[in-house]
Amino acid sequence: MSQSTIQKNHMDVLWHEYTDNNGENIPVTQASLTEKASIIGRVGIMLLSCGTGAWRVRSSMNTLAETMGVTCTADIGLMSIEYTCFDGEEGFTQSLCLTNTGVNTSKLNRLEHFIRNFETEGKTMSGNQLHDFLDSIEEIHGLYSPVALGIAAAIACGGFTFLLGGGLIEMFCAFIGAGLGNFLRCKLTKHHYTLFLGIVLSVSFACLSYAGLLKLGEVFLHLSVRHEAGYICAMLFIIPGFPFITSGIDLAKLDMRSGIERLGYALIIILVATMSAWIMALILHLQPVDFLKISLPLSDWILFRLLASFCGVFGFSIMFNSPVPLAVTAALIGAIANTLRLELVDLINFPPAAAAFIGALTAGLLASLIKNKAGYPRISVTVPSIVIMVPGLYLYRGFYNLGIMSLATSATWFASAILIILALPLGLIFARILTDKTFRYCT
Repeated sequence: MSQSTIQKNHMDVLWHEYTDNNGENIPVTQASLTEKASIIGRVGIMLLSCGTGAWRVRSSMNTLAETMGVTCTADIGLMSIEYTCFDGEEGFTQSLCLTNTGVNTSKLNRLEHFIRNFETEGKTMSGNQLHDFLDSIEEIHGLYSPVALGIAAAIACGGFTFLLGGGLIEMFCAFIGAGLGNFLRCKLTKHHYTLFLGIVLSVSFACLSYAGLLKLGEVFLHLSVRHEAGYICAMLFIIPGFPFITSGIDLAKLDMRSGIERLGYALIIILVATMSAWIMALILHLQPVDFLKISLPLSDWILFRLLASFCGVFGFSIMFNSPVPLAVTAALIGAIANTLRLELVDLINFPPAAAAFIGALTAGLLASLIKNKAGYPRISVTVPSIVIMVPGLYLYRGFYNLGIMSLATSATWFASAILIILALPLGLIFARILTDKTFRYCT
């Protein structure tokens, strides 16, 4: 059966049918409750599709509701919203659901501008005009082709490899492996293949590409087999940093449903990806050995870590569909914050989790300082800037050792990873508490 004949499991919502037939030029503030609620719900579900958390979605829906003179309550998860609007006389309830989830900071930026300008521009438009405008936002999908996203993953994982201790050979092999793996994942996603299939095939392809390049190097260039350590880095493009971090932010605001669902989604990706990489390691006889030690002066370490962190964050930000200026902004913040984190561990023996907290706190504070000047939503800068701190290597080694029944070693890697993963959203949360009074209180 071809894709074109497969019936959709989620039916499309015909938004224009919710508008008043005889109110083409009536401002939405004077429209029926149903028409107002359709705008509020549609903006909410579009924001949710960008990967942003429940607090941001609810805050945006409230802004629109207040401008249109209605009250809105919403229960928000990872892929669905149930909301009710009241106007003092009637109520309108609707349940909306996404077909898939992902991250799209460019679309999020356009929606944030729409909400910010709604008080001055949007409220004078009719419901049909507003839905036409939202149609235009939805029609603009990804900014980049699968080839460009493959290159972005290659740059990100190449930088990641150096930060984890790899040299030029590991960086090159990871660059090629991650690029090919993410290219395949993007092509599968574009054709709406299921999440599990996309993860398994892309991770397997990345590991196979790394192993193939290394084998060619061994045969023709007599490279050491110890360079196999970097095969883990070739699959790190799959790490779900965005849902990991937004889950922590949602839980901090007691959005329990959204936080738990996001955390569950991230754990599913981690489980499938690490299991796929483990099976490929068994087939290809790869082991997660330590990297060959690189000797550099302290000044060179700091310089190269700044550069590698910039490349890593820039690549991940492009993978999140950020425009280049936004990706550069996030990369500059990430370079400073991540290098600080690494130097705290190396120079003064900070515990990795404590250093991760300070790194994330620094990223959050820097983002707050430039947020108004940059003109981008805070989350589209902060989350990409600390995704590179998510301990994908620790998670994989924990699963690898679990698979070979080395339980004590596995528990050590998992415990270290969990502490760092907990520290990252906490750093962003406290940066937000210090700099944003609307986030500071439970309202």
